[in-house]
Amino acid sequence: MREDDLDVVHAIEIRAYEFPWTPGIFRDCLRADYPAWVLSEGERIIGYFLMSVAAGEAHVLNVCVAPEAHGHGYGRKLLRALVHIARGRGAERVFLEVRPSNTGAIALYHNEGFNEIGRRPRYYPARGGREDALVMAIELFAEE
Repeated sequence: MREDDLDVVHAIEIRAYEFPWTPGIFRDCLRADYPAWVLSEGERIIGYFLMSVAAGEAHVLNVCVAPEAHGHGYGRKLLRALVHIARGRGAERVFLEVRPSNTGAIALYHNEGFNEIGRRPRYYPARGGREDALVMAIELFAEE
């Protein structure tokens, strides 16, 4: 992901989430040199992820596929690329938060080897208040 991608990335974010990140959050992540990648189909960006990696741990900050591109395995492709990059940067585990209401994402994370390890009460903004986050993690082992 480059700064030039942010208009398209933010447009996807707005379509995908009721409480989207601001362009400034994306810009701050790029300036902090967080691993940030886009997934393209031809010339069109259809998804992206951002994460932080430090002290042997990676933290998924955002994974998103454009709503019109759902159902084609792009989320899985992004997640696998994220885990591969995290491993390559020395992470021994990857953490993420997900809304309990996001059952599709939870199923994907479980299917890819993530396990629920905790809950963060009132973590996400939600209509009429706040929504908890499930905390999930996967241990990364050296590839043979």
